[in-house]
Amino acid sequence: MSAYDAFAPYYAQWSQHMTEDVPFYVSLARESDGPLVELAVGTGRVAVEVARATGRRVVGIDSSPAMLERAAAAAAAASVELDLRLGDMRDLELDEPAGLVYCPFRSLLHLPTWHDRRRVFERVAASLRPGGRFAWNAFCFHHRLATEHEGRNEEPTPHTVVHAPGDSRIDVVQDAGPVISLWWATKNEWLGLIDVAGLEVEALYGDFERGAFHDDSTEFVWVTRRP
Repeated sequence: MSAYDAFAPYYAQWSQHMTEDVPFYVSLARESDGPLVELAVGTGRVAVEVARATGRRVVGIDSSPAMLERAAAAAAAASVELDLRLGDMRDLELDEPAGLVYCPFRSLLHLPTWHDRRRVFERVAASLRPGGRFAWNAFCFHHRLATEHEGRNEEPTPHTVVHAPGDSRIDVVQDAGPVISLWWATKNEWLGLIDVAGLEVEALYGDFERGAFHDDSTEFVWVTRRP
């Protein structure tokens, strides 16, 4: 059983505010030649829309059986094809090289160590066809925002946010569910992962409208490419 199984019933509420990422990942999928793969597919929030917009099958990988059950139901309701696979993104292995691998909603931040992320980046690079893309988004840590969000919160579900700066970690403690942890990363850490995996930066945006990344940006939106 995955630790995220207990989060599955709350995920729809938790992610309902996030809508602007869908057109971004759909646009990348439309531009891609080759299989489409979503890491940490969850309940299929993005993958269903990518499959609907492109008319193509999306391979969705997640470590939570409960999340995948909901994704399968969402795909059936939308009459789209998702190839849902139970697995760990750190062990990514595909039947054929992908044209696009993407990981939305800051899901790479659930990996706790540099080693974990390096494994993912190296497996993604090995799974892309030449010219294939790897895209993801993650928040930029901001001390002011961290202070505002620290402590008790009621929306979207009752929870408490606790920051552990020494471990670059945020714990989201839900009243009725599990503790979900995220480990933030800096721009240089992302660049280091891109470099060791042999990928190239195509773009770094500050938002999903492809606006410029700057010192006050609160979101990394990365698009990389296998040479």
